[in-house]
Amino acid sequence: ESAGAPSLSTAAGGVGDAAEVQLSRLRWAVLLLFSSYSLCNAFQWIQYSSINNVFVRFYDVSAFAIDWLSMSYMLIYIPLLFPVAWLLDKRGLRLIALAGSALNAVGAWVKVGSLKPHLFPVTVLGQVICSLAQVFILGMPSRIASVWFGPHEVSTACSIAVFGNQLGIAAGFLVPPVLIPNVEDVEKLAYHISIMFFMTAGVASALFILVIIVFKEKPPNPPSRAQALIQSRPTAEYSYMQSILRLLRNANFLLLMFTYGLNVGCFYALSTLLNRMVIHHYPGEEVNAGRIGLTIVLSGMVGALISGIWLDKTKTYKQTTLVVYIMSLVGMIVYTFTLSLGHLWVVFVTAGLLGFFMTGYLPLGFEFAAELTYPESEGTSSGLLNVSAQIFGIAFTIGQGQIMDRFGTKAGNLLLCSVLFLGTVMTAFIKADLRRQQANLENEQTVSKTPFNPCCAPANCS
Repeated sequence: ESAGAPSLSTAAGGVGDAAEVQLSRLRWAVLLLFSSYSLCNAFQWIQYSSINNVFVRFYDVSAFAIDWLSMSYMLIYIPLLFPVAWLLDKRGLRLIALAGSALNAVGAWVKVGSLKPHLFPVTVLGQVICSLAQVFILGMPSRIASVWFGPHEVSTACSIAVFGNQLGIAAGFLVPPVLIPNVEDVEKLAYHISIMFFMTAGVASALFILVIIVFKEKPPNPPSRAQALIQSRPTAEYSYMQSILRLLRNANFLLLMFTYGLNVGCFYALSTLLNRMVIHHYPGEEVNAGRIGLTIVLSGMVGALISGIWLDKTKTYKQTTLVVYIMSLVGMIVYTFTLSLGHLWVVFVTAGLLGFFMTGYLPLGFEFAAELTYPESEGTSSGLLNVSAQIFGIAFTIGQGQIMDRFGTKAGNLLLCSVLFLGTVMTAFIKADLRRQQANLENEQTVSKTPFNPCCAPANCS
């Protein structure tokens, strides 16, 4: 299963160790496990908002208070990104995976203790702990892809890693409306909510145990020449603060960070407020509101997978990102003007179109950032993208919610249309400075010109 001839050696394991570029069979298990606990965490993000009206009645709080249960994920991420990204660089993937999956399980069990109407503060505490877990999850996809996967599968692997999170959001739209019917009796409501909370806690605990057993720090050999170069670099050369400063001086990355935030912030606002939008136009359709959310995410997952495979084959990062952004804008405009037509099937179709491009954009942003910022840590670059998304997500959710309350859903959606138009224009100005591709190409050329001598591997030669 070797990804290349043992013609590149690096001091990856210690001074003088020769490590050939080779793929590990364990990589798919690591990826699947990460996707699974990311799924569980994302499910917990949207499980309240997808039946906003039911939880409003059960806990006797405002719709805005339930919206904040989703927004807590965004708010907590912003200050904690940098310490967690620093930990990822200093302590590696395994510690971050353990912390994320453990906090996810603890938060789920705390929610089990909030099954009485007066215990809303307990459910808030559980959600805050799950929000902490998310900080240890969101920056991982591109890092796992780079550390474990070869150059011809790295974008696909990143898409699959993002997939788990999207599948969790899909489940969060689909499962709560089915498990928790909109009944008047509070005792019956508490019983139905308890089923969801106990199931989530059980799954989260099982995944934490699997992470302890299966999840490894890195494969025995680097999977690509670009990764081998990073592993051969002395740790003393790397400064986390210097890395952030270099990223913030990278004009192309700054443009991408802003445009990524605009796009994904729109997706967060749309997801959080979807139940309120659909119920406003189609009263009593909680289950279908959840299914529309599911349609957005599932079509987005197809979009994400196709874009990941496309990137691995073509390496056209700039062109693909721009096309997907333009189509997200078109999808949002169509959704805005068809939501109130009175035909639910039309909403399903337009929401599917919107999701295909808007959610399909997520792994594109991560991978484009990894290209623009190589050899900086993928955890830091994707973390900064996520901070941008969380800030815009909070702003758009509050802004759109207020506009919807005062001027109706169309006015709220027009806000998102204008934001996506701005993001499309800005994306056109990003230059395709593909540094990671360049590093792989240069190494392949160097290696093809240099006959392999086991006594004098590149890392050991002066």
